[in-house]
Amino acid sequence: MSNTLGSKFRVTVFGQSHSPMIGAVIEGVPAGVVPDMAAISAFMARRAPGGGDLSTPRKEADAVRIVAGLNDRGETCGAPLTAVIENTNARSQDYDALRDVPRPGHADFAAAVKYAGHNDIRGGGQFSGRLTAPLCFAGALAMQLLAERGIRVKARIRSVAGIPDADMDFARPDLDAIAGAGLPCVDTDAAARMADAIRQARAEGDSVGGVVECFATGLPAGLGDGMFDGVENQIARALFGIPAVKGVEFGAGFAAADMRGSAHNDPFRVEGGRVVTETNRHGGALGGITTGMPLVVRAAFKPTPSIALEQKSVSLSRNENIPLTVQGRHDPCVVPRAVPVVEAVVACVLLDMMPQ
Repeated sequence: MSNTLGSKFRVTVFGQSHSPMIGAVIEGVPAGVVPDMAAISAFMARRAPGGGDLSTPRKEADAVRIVAGLNDRGETCGAPLTAVIENTNARSQDYDALRDVPRPGHADFAAAVKYAGHNDIRGGGQFSGRLTAPLCFAGALAMQLLAERGIRVKARIRSVAGIPDADMDFARPDLDAIAGAGLPCVDTDAAARMADAIRQARAEGDSVGGVVECFATGLPAGLGDGMFDGVENQIARALFGIPAVKGVEFGAGFAAADMRGSAHNDPFRVEGGRVVTETNRHGGALGGITTGMPLVVRAAFKPTPSIALEQKSVSLSRNENIPLTVQGRHDPCVVPRAVPVVEAVVACVLLDMMPQ
């Protein structure tokens, strides 16, 4: 199923942006786990809309309600865990015109063709970033279980509108240096410039994109399989399920194409009785298999396609060219709210790959 991620830790997301509720069914959670709802709520709040002038004005509490999978003591009982989140602040009338006039850069046209016009246009339907809310619930639970194994997943904004955050040491990243408030970056000055760029784009009726960089530390060596089931394969496939992701790279990524082997190769050495690499341009995986070094992955997000500027589009019913001005409430940049989503997806994939 296209809405399902994983096999052992299996997450199925359901709902649409303006349906009464959205949610997730999670299979493979060990029995006897007590979900840390305080930590889950704090994690969900990082993704929730209406958090300031850098995001959409739509306000949703994103309060999670677990409706199945727990016993009377609040422990997982072995049954699939089902959680729902109510949609309480939808304005479906803002999308009426889009039934006939698709937004450039959005899934409106492709979905109308695939589903013969029966697609849910309201808020983008099942193609909306709203569906990442239940995904974050699953990811927060996955991170709780990974933490028990000494594994930590943390992401930051690497860049927005071409404005870069400070570099980090891929071999020994200081995850605590990533600011928790505002835009999660290492360099607070860079974060301020990013915020200004987002505000300027909004003021001009436009939008900007950026890159999220995620680290996973504490991973054992040996996870993943070669060829098509490598750790990079599985994470990349999952990350492309996040709306607006247009590119994924690991370690040095595309920059490796401009290096010599002598510059890109990471020298091995023994440290504290274990084999490590002095640098980590490989990003924690070789041959699709984890090396025990921190996993480093980046996801590139396109600018939000729903913008206030007039754009060229077509009338599907009249088969003619017409202009379009998008109404409604939209993020001028999805990157700040995408940071926990990237963490969630990476955590779900890594937990699914762990030996039982």
